[in-house]
Amino acid sequence: MVVQKTVAELNYGLSLPHRKMEDWRWTDLRQLVDKPYPPRQTVVAAPKDVERLLKSSPFAKVAGSRLVFVNGHLSLENSETGLVQQSKGKILGVATQISTDEPVITMNAAFATDGARLKISGTTDTPIELLFLATNADARTIATRNVIEIEKGAAATLIETHLGEGTYLSNSVTEIRVGEGARLDRIKVELEAADAIHLAHTHTTLGKNTVFNDFTLTSGAKTNRQNGTVEFKGQGTEARVSGAYMLGGKQHADTRLLIDHQVPHCTSREIFKCVMDDNARGIFQGKVIVQRDAQKTDGKQSSHALLLSETAEFDAKPELEIFADDVVCGHGATSGDLNHDHLFYLMSRGIPPAEAKSLLIATFVGEAFDLIAHEGIKEALVKFSNKWLSQHRRAS
Repeated sequence: MVVQKTVAELNYGLSLPHRKMEDWRWTDLRQLVDKPYPPRQTVVAAPKDVERLLKSSPFAKVAGSRLVFVNGHLSLENSETGLVQQSKGKILGVATQISTDEPVITMNAAFATDGARLKISGTTDTPIELLFLATNADARTIATRNVIEIEKGAAATLIETHLGEGTYLSNSVTEIRVGEGARLDRIKVELEAADAIHLAHTHTTLGKNTVFNDFTLTSGAKTNRQNGTVEFKGQGTEARVSGAYMLGGKQHADTRLLIDHQVPHCTSREIFKCVMDDNARGIFQGKVIVQRDAQKTDGKQSSHALLLSETAEFDAKPELEIFADDVVCGHGATSGDLNHDHLFYLMSRGIPPAEAKSLLIATFVGEAFDLIAHEGIKEALVKFSNKWLSQHRRAS
Protein backbone atom coordinates (compact mmCIF):
# COMPACT_ATOMS: atom_id res chain seq x y z
CA MET A 1 0.00 0.00 0.00
CA VAL A 2 1.22 3.49 -0.80
CA VAL A 3 0.59 4.74 2.74
CA GLN A 4 2.93 2.23 4.36
CA LYS A 5 5.58 2.74 1.73
CA THR A 6 5.57 6.47 2.35
CA VAL A 7 5.95 6.16 6.13
CA ALA A 8 8.24 3.16 6.44
CA GLU A 9 10.27 2.90 3.26
CA LEU A 10 10.77 6.52 2.24
CA ASN A 11 11.36 7.92 5.72
CA TYR A 12 13.26 5.03 7.30
CA GLY A 13 14.31 2.72 4.49
CA LEU A 14 12.05 0.00 5.92
CA SER A 15 9.39 -2.24 4.40
CA LEU A 16 6.52 -3.83 6.26
CA PRO A 17 6.33 -7.63 6.56
CA HIS A 18 3.97 -9.33 4.11
CA ARG A 19 2.48 -12.74 3.30
CA LYS A 20 5.35 -13.76 0.99
CA MET A 21 7.55 -13.99 4.11
CA GLU A 22 6.97 -17.43 5.66
CA ASP A 23 6.74 -16.24 9.28
CA TRP A 24 4.22 -13.56 8.25
CA ARG A 25 2.02 -15.60 5.92
CA TRP A 26 -1.08 -15.04 8.08
CA THR A 27 -0.36 -11.44 9.14
CA ASP A 28 0.32 -9.18 6.18
CA LEU A 29 1.07 -5.79 7.73
CA ARG A 30 0.98 -4.14 4.32
CA GLN A 31 -2.73 -4.92 4.29
CA LEU A 32 -3.52 -4.68 8.00
CA VAL A 33 -1.82 -1.32 8.61
CA ASP A 34 -4.49 0.73 6.90
CA LYS A 35 -3.34 4.30 7.64
CA PRO A 36 -0.13 6.23 8.33
CA TYR A 37 1.21 5.98 11.88
CA PRO A 38 3.93 8.65 11.99
CA PRO A 39 6.36 8.73 14.90
CA ARG A 40 5.51 11.37 17.49
CA GLN A 41 8.25 12.24 19.93
CA THR A 42 5.86 13.94 22.36
CA VAL A 43 2.11 13.62 22.79
CA VAL A 44 0.74 15.67 25.69
CA ALA A 45 -1.65 13.62 27.83
CA ALA A 46 -4.41 15.13 29.93
CA PRO A 47 -4.03 14.11 33.61
CA LYS A 48 -7.65 12.89 33.73
CA ASP A 49 -7.00 10.55 30.78
CA VAL A 50 -3.92 9.09 32.44
CA GLU A 51 -5.74 8.65 35.73
CA ARG A 52 -8.59 6.81 34.03
CA LEU A 53 -6.20 4.41 32.31
CA LEU A 54 -4.21 3.85 35.49
CA LYS A 55 -7.35 2.70 37.26
CA SER A 56 -8.27 0.37 34.42
CA SER A 57 -5.21 -1.85 34.88
CA PRO A 58 -6.30 -5.26 36.21
CA PHE A 59 -3.29 -5.14 38.54
CA ALA A 60 -3.85 -1.73 40.13
CA LYS A 61 -4.20 -3.36 43.56
CA VAL A 62 -1.70 -6.16 43.00
CA ALA A 63 1.57 -4.50 41.98
CA GLY A 64 3.80 -3.24 44.77
CA SER A 65 5.66 -0.96 42.40
CA ARG A 66 5.06 0.29 38.88
CA LEU A 67 6.84 2.18 36.15
CA VAL A 68 4.35 4.02 33.96
CA PHE A 69 5.04 4.99 30.36
CA VAL A 70 2.59 7.42 28.77
CA ASN A 71 2.62 7.62 24.97
CA GLY A 72 6.07 6.04 24.90
CA HIS A 73 7.73 8.17 27.62
CA LEU A 74 8.44 7.41 31.27
CA SER A 75 6.07 9.31 33.56
CA LEU A 76 7.76 9.53 36.94
CA GLU A 77 4.86 11.48 38.48
CA ASN A 78 2.58 8.49 37.84
CA SER A 79 5.14 5.82 38.77
CA GLU A 80 5.72 4.16 42.13
CA THR A 81 9.38 3.25 42.16
CA GLY A 82 10.06 2.30 45.79
CA LEU A 83 10.31 -1.45 45.25
CA VAL A 84 12.28 -0.97 42.04
CA GLN A 85 14.89 1.08 43.89
CA GLN A 86 15.13 -1.56 46.61
CA SER A 87 15.74 -4.12 43.88
CA LYS A 88 18.49 -1.96 42.38
CA GLY A 89 16.32 -1.08 39.41
CA LYS A 90 17.74 1.37 36.92
CA ILE A 91 15.91 3.34 34.26
CA LEU A 92 18.41 4.09 31.56
CA GLY A 93 16.18 5.22 28.71
CA VAL A 94 16.28 3.42 25.39
CA ALA A 95 17.38 -0.19 25.73
CA THR A 96 20.18 -1.82 23.81
CA GLN A 97 19.32 -3.37 20.48
CA ILE A 98 18.82 -7.10 20.03
CA SER A 99 20.91 -8.45 17.19
CA THR A 100 18.35 -9.79 14.70
CA ASP A 101 16.87 -9.12 11.31
CA GLU A 102 13.30 -9.34 12.60
CA PRO A 103 11.24 -6.56 10.90
CA VAL A 104 9.40 -5.58 14.09
CA ILE A 105 12.69 -4.93 15.87
CA THR A 106 14.05 -2.94 12.93
CA MET A 107 10.92 -0.79 12.96
CA ASN A 108 11.21 -0.36 16.71
CA ALA A 109 14.81 0.83 16.43
CA ALA A 110 13.71 3.53 13.99
CA PHE A 111 10.81 4.79 16.12
CA ALA A 112 11.90 4.12 19.73
CA THR A 113 11.56 6.97 22.23
CA ASP A 114 12.03 5.47 25.71
CA GLY A 115 12.02 2.28 27.72
CA ALA A 116 12.86 0.63 31.03
CA ARG A 117 16.07 -1.01 32.13
CA LEU A 118 15.69 -3.03 35.29
CA LYS A 119 18.49 -4.88 37.04
CA ILE A 120 17.02 -6.96 39.84
CA SER A 121 18.98 -8.62 42.61
CA GLY A 122 17.71 -10.35 45.71
CA THR A 123 14.25 -11.85 46.11
CA THR A 124 10.89 -10.14 46.28
CA ASP A 125 7.39 -11.62 46.42
CA THR A 126 5.73 -8.35 45.43
CA PRO A 127 5.08 -7.91 41.69
CA ILE A 128 6.60 -5.06 39.72
CA GLU A 129 4.42 -3.67 36.92
CA LEU A 130 5.58 -2.02 33.73
CA LEU A 131 2.50 -0.15 32.55
CA PHE A 132 2.37 1.22 29.00
CA LEU A 133 -0.47 3.69 28.35
CA ALA A 134 -1.62 5.36 25.15
CA THR A 135 -4.02 8.30 25.42
CA ASN A 136 -6.54 9.30 22.80
CA ALA A 137 -4.71 11.43 20.22
CA ASP A 138 -3.97 11.57 16.51
CA ALA A 139 -2.78 8.34 14.89
CA ARG A 140 0.87 7.74 15.74
CA THR A 141 3.52 5.10 16.42
CA ILE A 142 4.54 4.43 20.03
CA ALA A 143 7.76 2.43 20.34
CA THR A 144 9.50 1.34 23.55
CA ARG A 145 12.60 -0.76 24.20
CA ASN A 146 13.21 -2.51 27.50
CA VAL A 147 15.97 -4.59 29.10
CA ILE A 148 15.24 -6.75 32.14
CA GLU A 149 18.13 -8.45 33.93
CA ILE A 150 17.57 -10.90 36.78
CA GLU A 151 20.91 -11.35 38.50
CA LYS A 152 22.39 -14.59 39.80
CA GLY A 153 20.20 -16.18 42.48
CA ALA A 154 17.53 -13.47 42.29
CA ALA A 155 13.76 -13.99 42.00
CA ALA A 156 11.08 -11.60 40.81
CA THR A 157 7.54 -11.34 39.45
CA LEU A 158 7.15 -8.88 36.59
CA ILE A 159 3.88 -7.69 35.04
CA GLU A 160 3.82 -5.98 31.64
CA THR A 161 0.49 -4.28 30.89
CA HIS A 162 -0.53 -2.48 27.69
CA LEU A 163 -3.61 -0.24 27.77
CA GLY A 164 -4.85 2.56 25.59
CA GLU A 165 -7.50 4.68 23.91
CA GLY A 166 -7.72 5.94 20.34
CA THR A 167 -5.86 4.97 17.18
CA TYR A 168 -2.16 4.11 17.36
CA LEU A 169 0.48 1.50 16.57
CA SER A 170 2.32 0.13 19.60
CA ASN A 171 5.72 -1.49 18.99
CA SER A 172 7.39 -2.98 22.06
CA VAL A 173 10.74 -4.79 22.19
CA THR A 174 11.93 -6.40 25.42
CA GLU A 175 15.18 -8.20 26.15
CA ILE A 176 15.24 -10.46 29.21
CA ARG A 177 18.31 -12.08 30.75
CA VAL A 178 17.88 -14.52 33.64
CA GLY A 179 21.11 -15.29 35.49
CA GLU A 180 22.36 -18.53 37.03
CA GLY A 181 20.05 -19.96 39.67
CA ALA A 182 17.54 -17.13 39.21
CA ARG A 183 13.77 -17.21 38.74
CA LEU A 184 11.47 -14.92 36.80
CA ASP A 185 7.68 -15.07 36.63
CA ARG A 186 6.54 -12.75 33.84
CA ILE A 187 2.94 -11.93 33.01
CA LYS A 188 2.05 -9.84 29.99
CA VAL A 189 -1.48 -8.52 29.39
CA GLU A 190 -2.33 -6.87 26.08
CA LEU A 191 -5.50 -4.79 26.38
CA GLU A 192 -4.82 -2.15 23.75
CA ALA A 193 -7.56 0.08 22.32
CA ALA A 194 -10.05 -1.46 19.88
CA ASP A 195 -8.56 0.48 16.94
CA ALA A 196 -4.91 -0.07 17.90
CA ILE A 197 -2.22 -2.27 16.38
CA HIS A 198 0.10 -4.10 18.77
CA LEU A 199 3.49 -5.40 17.62
CA ALA A 200 5.96 -6.92 20.06
CA HIS A 201 9.10 -9.00 20.34
CA THR A 202 10.48 -10.51 23.54
CA HIS A 203 13.91 -12.12 23.49
CA THR A 204 14.82 -14.17 26.56
CA THR A 205 18.14 -15.85 27.41
CA LEU A 206 18.29 -18.30 30.31
CA GLY A 207 21.39 -19.16 32.32
CA LYS A 208 22.24 -22.31 34.26
CA ASN A 209 19.66 -23.78 36.69
CA THR A 210 17.11 -21.04 36.10
CA VAL A 211 13.31 -21.11 36.23
CA PHE A 212 11.32 -19.00 33.77
CA ASN A 213 7.52 -18.84 33.78
CA ASP A 214 5.95 -16.66 31.11
CA PHE A 215 2.25 -16.02 30.50
CA THR A 216 0.62 -13.71 27.93
CA LEU A 217 -3.05 -12.74 27.72
CA THR A 218 -4.07 -11.29 24.35
CA SER A 219 -7.45 -9.60 24.24
CA GLY A 220 -7.07 -6.05 22.91
CA ALA A 221 -6.18 -4.32 19.63
CA LYS A 222 -7.69 -4.95 16.22
CA THR A 223 -4.37 -6.39 14.99
CA ASN A 224 -1.86 -8.14 17.21
CA ARG A 225 1.46 -9.74 16.31
CA GLN A 226 3.77 -10.96 19.07
CA ASN A 227 7.12 -12.70 18.58
CA GLY A 228 8.88 -14.55 21.36
CA THR A 229 12.32 -16.16 21.47
CA VAL A 230 13.63 -18.21 24.41
CA GLU A 231 17.25 -19.38 24.32
CA PHE A 232 18.62 -21.97 26.74
CA LYS A 233 22.22 -21.03 27.52
CA GLY A 234 22.80 -23.09 30.69
CA GLN A 235 22.02 -26.64 31.76
CA GLY A 236 19.37 -27.64 34.29
CA THR A 237 16.97 -24.90 33.23
CA GLU A 238 13.18 -25.03 33.08
CA ALA A 239 10.92 -22.76 31.03
CA ARG A 240 7.13 -22.74 30.94
CA VAL A 241 5.60 -20.45 28.34
CA SER A 242 1.83 -20.18 28.23
CA GLY A 243 -0.80 -17.87 26.85
CA ALA A 244 -4.45 -17.24 26.19
CA TYR A 245 -6.44 -15.48 23.48
CA MET A 246 -9.84 -13.97 24.23
CA LEU A 247 -10.92 -12.40 20.95
CA GLY A 248 -14.15 -11.20 19.38
CA GLY A 249 -15.42 -8.97 16.59
CA LYS A 250 -12.90 -8.83 13.76
CA GLN A 251 -9.78 -9.04 15.94
CA HIS A 252 -6.65 -10.65 14.50
CA ALA A 253 -3.94 -12.09 16.75
CA ASP A 254 -0.77 -13.92 15.69
CA THR A 255 1.88 -15.36 18.04
CA ARG A 256 5.24 -16.60 16.75
CA LEU A 257 7.17 -18.47 19.46
CA LEU A 258 10.68 -19.93 19.08
CA ILE A 259 12.16 -22.17 21.80
CA ASP A 260 15.86 -22.79 21.19
CA HIS A 261 17.46 -25.60 23.24
CA GLN A 262 21.22 -25.10 22.91
CA VAL A 263 22.52 -27.09 25.91
CA PRO A 264 21.71 -30.46 27.53
CA HIS A 265 19.37 -31.32 30.41
CA CYS A 266 16.73 -28.62 29.99
CA THR A 267 12.93 -28.69 30.02
CA SER A 268 10.42 -26.57 28.13
CA ARG A 269 6.62 -26.55 28.15
CA GLU A 270 4.40 -24.38 25.97
CA ILE A 271 0.61 -24.32 26.18
CA PHE A 272 -1.74 -21.81 24.55
CA LYS A 273 -5.52 -21.72 25.02
CA CYS A 274 -7.28 -19.60 22.43
CA VAL A 275 -10.92 -18.49 22.43
CA MET A 276 -12.35 -16.80 19.32
CA ASP A 277 -15.85 -15.40 18.88
CA ASP A 278 -17.63 -13.58 16.03
CA ASN A 279 -15.23 -13.08 13.08
CA ALA A 280 -12.03 -13.15 15.13
CA ARG A 281 -8.95 -14.92 13.83
CA GLY A 282 -6.17 -16.41 15.93
CA ILE A 283 -2.83 -17.83 14.82
CA PHE A 284 -0.21 -19.73 16.79
CA GLN A 285 3.16 -20.53 15.24
CA GLY A 286 5.34 -22.48 17.64
CA LYS A 287 8.78 -23.84 16.83
CA VAL A 288 11.06 -25.89 19.08
CA ILE A 289 14.70 -26.35 18.04
CA VAL A 290 16.91 -28.92 19.76
CA GLN A 291 20.52 -28.27 18.81
CA ARG A 292 23.08 -31.04 18.30
CA ASP A 293 24.61 -30.67 21.77
CA ALA A 294 21.27 -30.40 23.60
CA GLN A 295 20.99 -34.05 24.67
CA LYS A 296 18.44 -35.06 27.33
CA THR A 297 16.10 -32.25 26.28
CA ASP A 298 12.47 -32.58 27.38
CA GLY A 299 10.27 -30.29 25.29
CA LYS A 300 6.53 -30.29 24.71
CA GLN A 301 4.27 -27.80 22.96
CA SER A 302 0.51 -27.60 22.47
CA SER A 303 -2.08 -25.11 21.28
CA HIS A 304 -5.83 -25.49 21.63
CA ALA A 305 -8.55 -23.30 20.15
CA LEU A 306 -12.19 -22.90 21.06
CA LEU A 307 -14.33 -21.45 18.25
CA LEU A 308 -17.54 -19.90 19.58
CA SER A 309 -18.96 -19.01 16.18
CA GLU A 310 -18.99 -20.54 12.72
CA THR A 311 -17.11 -17.52 11.33
CA ALA A 312 -14.23 -17.57 13.83
CA GLU A 313 -10.92 -19.00 12.59
CA PHE A 314 -7.78 -20.51 14.07
CA ASP A 315 -4.54 -21.43 12.29
CA ALA A 316 -1.76 -23.44 13.92
CA LYS A 317 1.74 -24.20 12.72
CA PRO A 318 3.60 -26.40 15.24
CA GLU A 319 7.20 -27.26 14.34
CA LEU A 320 10.02 -29.40 15.73
CA GLU A 321 13.64 -29.34 14.56
CA ILE A 322 15.68 -31.96 16.40
CA PHE A 323 19.40 -32.43 15.78
CA ALA A 324 20.12 -34.48 18.95
CA ASP A 325 19.31 -38.16 19.35
CA ASP A 326 18.51 -38.51 23.08
CA VAL A 327 15.47 -36.29 23.63
CA VAL A 328 11.79 -36.43 24.58
CA CYS A 329 9.82 -33.96 22.46
CA GLY A 330 6.32 -33.58 21.12
CA HIS A 331 3.78 -31.09 19.85
CA GLY A 332 0.09 -30.93 19.06
CA ALA A 333 -2.73 -28.59 18.09
CA THR A 334 -6.52 -28.84 18.26
CA SER A 335 -9.47 -26.60 17.43
CA GLY A 336 -13.22 -26.96 17.61
CA ASP A 337 -16.52 -26.00 19.20
CA LEU A 338 -17.61 -26.55 22.79
CA ASN A 339 -18.22 -30.14 23.80
CA HIS A 340 -21.99 -30.43 23.41
CA ASP A 341 -22.17 -33.46 25.71
CA HIS A 342 -20.63 -31.41 28.50
CA LEU A 343 -22.96 -28.53 27.70
CA PHE A 344 -26.00 -30.82 27.80
CA TYR A 345 -24.85 -32.28 31.12
CA LEU A 346 -24.68 -28.84 32.76
CA MET A 347 -28.02 -27.77 31.28
CA SER A 348 -29.65 -30.98 32.49
CA ARG A 349 -28.65 -29.92 36.01
CA GLY A 350 -30.67 -26.72 35.68
CA ILE A 351 -27.85 -24.39 34.62
CA PRO A 352 -29.04 -21.84 32.01
CA PRO A 353 -27.45 -22.26 28.54
CA ALA A 354 -25.46 -19.01 28.61
CA GLU A 355 -24.09 -19.72 32.09
CA ALA A 356 -23.25 -23.32 31.19
CA LYS A 357 -21.34 -22.14 28.14
CA SER A 358 -19.44 -19.58 30.21
CA LEU A 359 -18.44 -22.25 32.74
CA LEU A 360 -17.02 -24.46 30.01
CA ILE A 361 -15.11 -21.57 28.41
CA ALA A 362 -13.75 -20.44 31.77
CA THR A 363 -12.54 -23.99 32.48
CA PHE A 364 -10.88 -24.15 29.07
CA VAL A 365 -8.97 -20.87 29.52
CA GLY A 366 -8.30 -21.55 33.18
CA GLU A 367 -5.77 -24.26 32.32
CA ALA A 368 -3.40 -21.53 31.13
CA PHE A 369 -4.12 -19.37 34.20
CA ASP A 370 -3.29 -22.28 36.51
CA LEU A 371 0.39 -21.98 35.58
CA ILE A 372 0.57 -18.55 37.27
CA ALA A 373 2.01 -18.85 40.78
CA HIS A 374 0.97 -15.48 42.23
CA GLU A 375 -2.59 -15.77 43.55
CA GLY A 376 -3.35 -12.04 43.30
CA ILE A 377 -2.39 -11.96 39.62
CA LYS A 378 -4.34 -15.13 38.91
CA GLU A 379 -7.44 -13.72 40.59
CA ALA A 380 -7.17 -10.49 38.57
CA LEU A 381 -6.98 -12.48 35.33
CA VAL A 382 -9.93 -14.68 36.28
CA LYS A 383 -11.93 -11.53 37.04
CA PHE A 384 -11.08 -10.10 33.63
CA SER A 385 -11.94 -13.42 31.97
CA ASN A 386 -15.34 -13.51 33.64
CA LYS A 387 -16.05 -9.96 32.50
CA TRP A 388 -15.09 -10.84 28.92
CA LEU A 389 -17.28 -13.93 29.00
CA SER A 390 -20.27 -11.94 30.26
CA GLN A 391 -19.93 -9.74 27.18
CA HIS A 392 -19.67 -12.66 24.76
CA ARG A 393 -22.36 -15.05 26.01
CA ARG A 394 -24.45 -16.65 23.32
CA ALA A 395 -27.74 -18.42 23.64
CA SER A 396 -27.59 -22.11 22.76
